[in-house]
Amino acid sequence: MKVQLQHLAHARSGDKGDIANIAVFAYEPEFYPLLKAQLTAERFKAFYQGAITGQVLRYEVDNLDALNFVCHGALGGGVSRSLCLDNYGKALSAAVLGFEVELPEAWLDKLRGRHLLTRQERP
Repeated sequence: MKVQLQHLAHARSGDKGDIANIAVFAYEPEFYPLLKAQLTAERFKAFYQGAITGQVLRYEVDNLDALNFVCHGALGGGVSRSLCLDNYGKALSAAVLGFEVELPEAWLDKLRGRHLLTRQERP
């Protein structure tokens, strides 16, 4: 089954100049290998459909069950230089929680906010 990332993880962000730093933390240690396999730097960048124009680097932080993405060309030249006010790191980190992850149906009871699953996500 496919569910949104928000049911498996939360995200934090920071931005400096034209670089956004977005960390994704698995809610449960057993979710982390699944996130490592599916949330690649390539898929992460593709999810934003051109909003990130530069390179995306992914760093695995295994002891924290986290993935850290450093996104170059993500802020339209930087927050103070861009006319796009929604393009801050916080907006990008909130958006990634809509990324779809495939997982076994047996994990349904472990998901956070499972009562909020959309009709498409429900088994």
